[in-house]
Amino acid sequence: MTPVSNIAELPQRRTSDRVVRVAAVGDIHCGEEDRGAFRDHLARVNDDADVLVLCGDLTRRGLPAEFRTVVGELADVKTPITAVLGNHDHEAGQAAEGEAILRARGIHVLVGDPFQLNDHVGFVGTKGFMGGFGRAALTSFGEVETKAFVSATLEEVQRLEMGLRRLATPVRVVVLHYAPIAGTVAGEPEVIYPFLGCDRLAEPLDRYDATVVFHGHAHTGAFEGHTAGGVPVYNVSLPVLRKIGLATLYYVHEIPVGASSASPAPSALLQRP
Repeated sequence: MTPVSNIAELPQRRTSDRVVRVAAVGDIHCGEEDRGAFRDHLARVNDDADVLVLCGDLTRRGLPAEFRTVVGELADVKTPITAVLGNHDHEAGQAAEGEAILRARGIHVLVGDPFQLNDHVGFVGTKGFMGGFGRAALTSFGEVETKAFVSATLEEVQRLEMGLRRLATPVRVVVLHYAPIAGTVAGEPEVIYPFLGCDRLAEPLDRYDATVVFHGHAHTGAFEGHTAGGVPVYNVSLPVLRKIGLATLYYVHEIPVGASSASPAPSALLQRP
C-alpha cells in the first residue's frame, strides 16, 4: 500500500490502456431505509476507477426490497460492476432472487464463473465460507454435520479453482466475501477466526497465480495481507476502510497491465487526519 498525504495530491485522470484501476468495497449492509445514503459516493467511481467490485453483504437481511435498494444506490455508476454475495445476503433464503435483481441491473454476480473485463484483466469470485486457518482449521471427521460443514467450504474452494482454471487473462482478480488468510482477520477476537474464513481458499490463489484478492466480512480485521505464495489480499469491508482513514467509500487498487502486469501496485486514496 502506498498512501498519500491528501487525496487532492492525486492526479484526477482516467486510467490508460497500461493500467486498470479496481474500486472495491464490501459490507455496506444496505437496508430499505438507506435509500440515497450511498448513491453520490458510489457515483464517484466513474472518475476513480475502471471497474467496481462489491465483496458481499450488500444487504442487511437479503430481502429482495434491499437488493432493489442496492440497485438504486448504483444507478449513477457507469463502470462495469462485479460482485459476490455475503452471509447477510443469504439470511432471508432469497439469495437467488437477489442475484436475479443484481444481474438485471447488469452486475456480474460471480459464483465461480469468470468475468473478463478486457484482454488483460479478468475476475473470478465466489462467496467462500468458514472453517478456520492453519492447524486450527476444521477437518472432515466425526459427525455427519461436521462433514457437511467442511464439504460446503470445499465446494466454494472448487468453484474458485475452476474459475481460475477457466480464466485466460494474464491479470486475475479474485473476489470473495470470507477471508482466505488469517492475516486480514487479525484484530478480530481470535475465538471467532474460524467463522471469518478459511485458508483452504488460499491454495488455488497461489497455484493459479492470482494477481490480487479482495474480500470483506471481517469488520475489525486488518486491511492488508498476503498468501503463503505472496498474493496480496485486501480486506475491503467498509468498517475497515473507514478505520484506515480512506477518503472514499471504496479502496482503489491500480494494476499495471500488458508488459508490466506482473507488478500490481495499490493506490489507496488515503487521507490522513
